[in-house]
Amino acid sequence: MKFDFRDFLLKLKKSLGGLKLKMDFGSERTMLMAMEKRRAIAGYVFNSPFLIGMIFFFLYPFIQSMIFSFNSIQIGTQGYEMTGVGFSNYYRAFMVHPTFRRVLVESIVQMITDVPLIIIFSFFAANLINQKFRGRAVARAIFFLPVILTSGIILAVENNDLLLGIMSGAIQPDTAAGAVRALELRTLLMETRMNPRFVGYIIDAVDRLYEIVKASGVQILIFLAGLQTISPSLYEASTMEGATGWENFWKITFPMISPLILVNTVYTVIYSFTNPNNPVMEIIKNTAFAESRFGFSSAISWVYFFVILGILGILIGVISRWVFYHD
Repeated sequence: MKFDFRDFLLKLKKSLGGLKLKMDFGSERTMLMAMEKRRAIAGYVFNSPFLIGMIFFFLYPFIQSMIFSFNSIQIGTQGYEMTGVGFSNYYRAFMVHPTFRRVLVESIVQMITDVPLIIIFSFFAANLINQKFRGRAVARAIFFLPVILTSGIILAVENNDLLLGIMSGAIQPDTAAGAVRALELRTLLMETRMNPRFVGYIIDAVDRLYEIVKASGVQILIFLAGLQTISPSLYEASTMEGATGWENFWKITFPMISPLILVNTVYTVIYSFTNPNNPVMEIIKNTAFAESRFGFSSAISWVYFFVILGILGILIGVISRWVFYHD
């Protein structure tokens, strides 16, 4: 058998080419794994302030509050003394406290009423100020201004000034004009043969427009950031295919922004339940600091915590089915 050196070189070249291909594939896989590892590290670094704060500032009070809820706390000159009472504090919260159950149900109903209004208004406002027009930056600042004006000490000063003004007679709430406007709007909506319950819902939303705007500032910013991440090429391609603005909204804008609807819903529910003006929060605060019943206050807090956790779990489970994640 004659040895063909040329054929040997061709086979060697092919084998080396396959080896190079395998090496390229292996290096690409290694690069992808390194990239995923860098992303994971970046995620941990981004979340590290929260994790550090949770461990060093919230974990101990969190556990201590759970211990307090099963005890009766007595404050003395040497500190506090705990006496175990089991589930007695939880029983008193539901069966003995005169207003806790009623106020808790009212807070849940108020949350169910407020959350859709805030999400819809903030989504509409974000779409509005995302358009190109003169003074767009000023319009965005105006929508976020109520959040600044109703935060911290500014809110306390505003409430005190308003209360003192009403008590002294310097400020007269214009309830008559508001009642007339509400009656006119109700009459107009009833003429359209809408459901009376839906009409009442709209009237209530109009009456509380300032509260809705005040609670929508952060949600507007989140929606606005999401809208600005949608590639304009998607709208250009769909418009060239003959899609209308309405179809662009439901086929592009709404699916792409749906993850932020879930985020804003969770944020709004938590804000509604932990608002300082929430009556349940008032009960918890007064029970702990005005009546010095820290064990009973801790029990109410934990009941409230599990109620919020359950509601959030239901909402996340329901809304997640319609969320579109674009990879």
